[in-house]
Amino acid sequence: MPYKNKPRPYKKEYIQQQTREELPDRMERQRLRRKVDKTGKDVNHDGRADKREGKDLAHKVALSKGGTNKDGYTIQSAKRNRSQGGAMSKGKRK
Repeated sequence: MPYKNKPRPYKKEYIQQQTREELPDRMERQRLRRKVDKTGKDVNHDGRADKREGKDLAHKVALSKGGTNKDGYTIQSAKRNRSQGGAMSKGKRK
């Protein structure tokens, strides 16, 4: 636990989010999740579309690369979606 002996610096985290401009991308992700949940079938009535449960919505053009929801999306496992594009997926080093 990172904040075991001291209080969590919420104000500092908020300022960091503002400087990194995370809000627009986060809102874009939320809009996509809500759209999929609204249009998808929900048999077990838990508020999420059945095809999305346990999965991530991956944008075809990453939001960090300038993509939007209009560029399209795919439903992938969390492991596959989060392994693409980061520093970890540069390939094997020699």
